[in-house]
Amino acid sequence: QAQLAESGGGSVQAGGSLRLSCTVFGLDMFTSCMGWFRQVPGKEREAVATDSNFGPPRYADFVKGRFTFSRDSYKNSLWLQMSRLQPEDTGTYFCAAKRGSVFGCVDTGGPLFPASDFTNWGQGTQVTVSS
Repeated sequence: QAQLAESGGGSVQAGGSLRLSCTVFGLDMFTSCMGWFRQVPGKEREAVATDSNFGPPRYADFVKGRFTFSRDSYKNSLWLQMSRLQPEDTGTYFCAAKRGSVFGCVDTGGPLFPASDFTNWGQGTQVTVSS
């Protein structure tokens, strides 16, 4: 059973930075797309950044230039470096995995993967940005 565990959330003032980490257990990251999502109460979970096994990560427009997604499949880990945080970035952040074929997970472009495409999720970590 795959498990994902996030860490690194917290409270910061606007303009500050946080680095989220996610450790992955029991899942082959070499054949999986990975993603960071966020959710606020009353709203749907939305993609922040997603990647594939064959290309660079892609970002939601509202975080481009501020957030950086990275992964190390050998270390079963991924990260989200968040800079220039704004109060609207407040929410619970989740890492997630979308299993691909034995050849890997492909991102063909277009809109970011929706949350419904991802089958394995972490428990979430809270990020609070104050003005």
